[in-house]
Amino acid sequence: MVGAIKDLKGRETRPAELARWFDTGATAATETGAGDDRIEWLRCAPFVVIHLLCFAVILVGFSQTALVVAVGLYLVRMFAITGFYHRYFSHRAFKTSRAFQFVMAVVGSSAIQRGPLWWAAHHRNHHRYSDQPEDLHSPRLKGFWRSHVGWFMTRTGFATRIEYVHDLAQYPELRFLDRFDWMVPVGLVATLYGAGALLQWMAPALGTNGLQLAIWGGCVSTVALYHATYTINSLAHQIGNQRYATGDDSRNNFWLALLTLGEGWHNNHHHYPAAARQGFFWWEIDPTYYGLNVLSWLGVIWDLKPVSAAALARNRVDVPLEGRR
Repeated sequence: MVGAIKDLKGRETRPAELARWFDTGATAATETGAGDDRIEWLRCAPFVVIHLLCFAVILVGFSQTALVVAVGLYLVRMFAITGFYHRYFSHRAFKTSRAFQFVMAVVGSSAIQRGPLWWAAHHRNHHRYSDQPEDLHSPRLKGFWRSHVGWFMTRTGFATRIEYVHDLAQYPELRFLDRFDWMVPVGLVATLYGAGALLQWMAPALGTNGLQLAIWGGCVSTVALYHATYTINSLAHQIGNQRYATGDDSRNNFWLALLTLGEGWHNNHHHYPAAARQGFFWWEIDPTYYGLNVLSWLGVIWDLKPVSAAALARNRVDVPLEGRR
């Protein structure tokens, strides 16, 4: 890694921000940017552009094929974020092989939410300091927009806190994906464009083309995925019910659980983050957990950590509903 390019006053220059588009290691590992809450607009330009490109649907048009691709990519990548980035890389809620760990990291990277080390490190920091000053996305302390999107646009939010993820940093392939986190997303968009062009040639009745699939699958689907994921940082600490006394504002919210394939049972999760399931009771829908069970039946993951009876009963602040589990 190389040190960041700075001016005479010690501030990072625009070339340094541009360099991080292509190599997150353009910032030295020892530089965390702690306390620098200014938004790096130049570095975040691709994030802004992908939002603006959603308006290109006016130019590329609509087809059922494009819609199916967009929805399918939303579901697959949401599962990758919730099941892989969150429940595996952040909390080690199950075990897998090194090979499938890499597969999970690649699929998770396609969600364009940075690399697995960065994601897991910041999430572990969140659990350690939830709704305290060190929590970068506490809506109680930072407000809605900063907790929803602003926090990761800052210099502090950019750095990968390696001290939280030594268990993951031992794998060179994960460090590579984390450092060059643009490679998988670019590959995805290129694949979408190529697939659309091929369908236009071989199956013109589907009414799609390369640019249409790139916009719907690469931009519209991704932006929807972004903001659904971000609601867990923002809305899931503001709206919903608390079953457990966790010392923070985490809430359970059925609608957010539907939107995020089970992540909306956020108070449950903050109460017992080690579990592979976040819907603790049968009526709490948790599609991610169902998908992880399928992967366990296939033998690619194993040892899914359960929620113990003691954990279910501990620190309840609501009135337990007996016999409904």
